[in-house]
Amino acid sequence: MISRRQFVNGLAAGMAGSAFASTARSYAQILGANDRLNFAINGLNGRGYAHLSALKANSKTARVAYVCDVDSGVLAKFAAKAEQVLGYAPKAEGDFRRMLESKEVDVITVATPDHWHTPMAVLGLKAAKHVYVEKPSSQNPREGELLVAAQKKYGKLVQVGDQQRSADYTIKMIQKIHDGYIGDAYMAKAWYANTRGATFYGKTAAPVPSTLNWDLWQGPAPRSEYRENIHPYNWHWLRRYGTGETLNNGTHEVDVCRWALNAEYPHAVTASGGNYNFKDDWEFYDTLITNFEYEGKTLSWEGRSRQGMRLYDRDRGSVIYGTKGSVVIDRGGYDVYDWKGKQIDQYRTGTHTETADTIGADNMTDAHFANLIAAIRGEAKLNSPIPVANVTVTMLLLSNIAWFVNRKLNIDPETAHILGDSEAMKYWSRTYEKGWEVTV
Repeated sequence: MISRRQFVNGLAAGMAGSAFASTARSYAQILGANDRLNFAINGLNGRGYAHLSALKANSKTARVAYVCDVDSGVLAKFAAKAEQVLGYAPKAEGDFRRMLESKEVDVITVATPDHWHTPMAVLGLKAAKHVYVEKPSSQNPREGELLVAAQKKYGKLVQVGDQQRSADYTIKMIQKIHDGYIGDAYMAKAWYANTRGATFYGKTAAPVPSTLNWDLWQGPAPRSEYRENIHPYNWHWLRRYGTGETLNNGTHEVDVCRWALNAEYPHAVTASGGNYNFKDDWEFYDTLITNFEYEGKTLSWEGRSRQGMRLYDRDRGSVIYGTKGSVVIDRGGYDVYDWKGKQIDQYRTGTHTETADTIGADNMTDAHFANLIAAIRGEAKLNSPIPVANVTVTMLLLSNIAWFVNRKLNIDPETAHILGDSEAMKYWSRTYEKGWEVTV
């Protein structure tokens, strides 16, 4: 190890440029080692790049120790990019369980397919790691209960990837709404519009890609033969692994609506829709309208995966209605209207996001990671802790269940359990591959 004196003397002597740059970079890593949290990024094909970008933005307090993925091709590509971005090479690992054994790792991030979110997060907590888990934090409502219980039992922090909760302009606007800026807020609508194409998985089994550990990719899901187009993205539309567009994207906007309304679990959920645009292999809807019923307020979600018509000149967003005005808010800013619909205020972040972007690296994600780091260091409270985030996720999972059974669900507003409908409650949990059950 280079000593401080050797480093300073070397600087005074004028080392050769490239050699000095390499030594200085290594020394900086050594100097900061005790001040920074070591992260391991899991799931590297899409959102993992946003995690990498956010950790680079927080490099004074965070270091990437591991990058993990079950596809060796994806892993190699990401590891090369990580070294380029960070200036050092994290350890590349194909089996996250070996990473969990490392005492070097303080925090794991989970950007895997949905069916892995809760199982990996719980294993991380058991291994004494803090967790950043992407939305949806669970693939079924029972997993949400288990993750909340695991966080409480093991005492580490769990931040869910509802990054708009860390956007300063959103925090301030929500507080203004709570303070009566638009009167009494009583209604909210969230929406998402995209133009996704058809997806076909093949009628028969396909060879597993040579780079893919298909057994570990399936993990807690019951075993099945590999078919085309499942990996790396279109698993979203299969109920065995994904949660549909409602949880894939609706989580963000519905969370903002719920936050603005100060709403918890509803007392009833209805959902209607279907797969209308293409006759393909999707097991979920491409169009869904959901209503969450409360005493004195209402919240709705409209998801259109294959119809790109925008609302309020936005392809995704939330509108909050009050007795004195309305606020339309999204990732690019907000517009405020009086009771008669006249615009009275506007704010723009200067950034632009599109629904086609599957990575979503942005300042909000940077801030969300910064909030997690500050909370671990005892300097802040989490903006999206699992007990709070799980309410939104569970509500939207109930929306899926309402669509599965095609009827209104009456809900216990304390536990979110479905009342008087044993058939619907069968969807509360899932069947696991033997040996992969989630336990607290």
